[in-house]
Amino acid sequence: MRKRRNSKRRIFVIVIAIILICIATYFIIKNFNNKNTVVENVNGSSNFEISSEPEVEPEPEKNIKIFNGNDRAIAFMIDNNTNAQPQASINSTYMVYEIIVEGGETRLMALFKGTNADQVGPIRSSRHYFLDYAMENDAIYAHLGMSPQAQSDMELFKINNINGQAYDTGKARTSSSLYWRASHKKAPHNAYTNTESILKIAKDKGYKTTSNKESVLNYVTEEVNLENENSIIASTITIPYAPGHKVKYVYNEDTKRYTRYSKGKKMSDEITNENITTKNIIITFSKNYTLNDGENKGRQDVVTVGSLDGYYITNGKAIKIKCNKTDRKSQTQYVDLNGNEIEVNDGNTWVNVCPIDADVVIE
Repeated sequence: MRKRRNSKRRIFVIVIAIILICIATYFIIKNFNNKNTVVENVNGSSNFEISSEPEVEPEPEKNIKIFNGNDRAIAFMIDNNTNAQPQASINSTYMVYEIIVEGGETRLMALFKGTNADQVGPIRSSRHYFLDYAMENDAIYAHLGMSPQAQSDMELFKINNINGQAYDTGKARTSSSLYWRASHKKAPHNAYTNTESILKIAKDKGYKTTSNKESVLNYVTEEVNLENENSIIASTITIPYAPGHKVKYVYNEDTKRYTRYSKGKKMSDEITNENITTKNIIITFSKNYTLNDGENKGRQDVVTVGSLDGYYITNGKAIKIKCNKTDRKSQTQYVDLNGNEIEVNDGNTWVNVCPIDADVVIE
């Protein structure tokens, strides 16, 4: 009898213990689940995501700074004669093309996008091969006069151009000036305009002022350092366009930018007095020759179409590239020697289209 009682008591104690363990387990699981995040599935059902890791904020999306928004680009023909220097607002551009013209001189085509530049210039006349690069940037093209070849091509390609000859007052700037003359320089090296004036004229002419055209260059947000077996040191770059005109770039390791020199002088921005600098340099070797147009002014033609040799230079290094353009309106594709489109640092770029036989020195 006593053995039966002890057995019953033992079973009772075991049952009570099991019940207590079950109750404790229930509350532990309930408390643990309450600390978890409920994640809703695509179909609307809810699951528990069990994680002891603290919630991490996602990194902000990185966007290209030098080329963004839907403002249409504006391309200005800029005088590069010694008497025109220093030029105004060049540091506010996203790209500048430099190409040879008659007399061994060069001219610049400066491209602005979404930038309010209060004074740009000095403005000079158009040459037809600059139009090829204006078209690939879908830019409104601002100039002051033009060669016969440029006039013909503007009509052929229906270029949205603004000829300052129709707006030039020939006098000092006033509140209503669209093109004006500066007194501190002599004609023809003293004509100026600005982005606001060009946009006003463009709207009056019915030109579109927005564009969804993608950048010619393949910009990336991560720093490009050209660290490969094909890269070479590029601390100083010298580009001879003609015996009397050499361009030089000198790399600054602290700023990771190149300072520009022209005809032996360090270039500066007329508005800010800052040195003209660039993050990227592209060199394109292109054949040029004197046109036989009957006017004997030495006007040039420059080959822009085809697969042209070149260099991409940034952050103190350079690589050889190909500059491929299938026709005058298409965008140039810059590729490495394996045919891969090059990645370009997020920053402004000078494109130096130089004579095919130019003795360029990179060291």
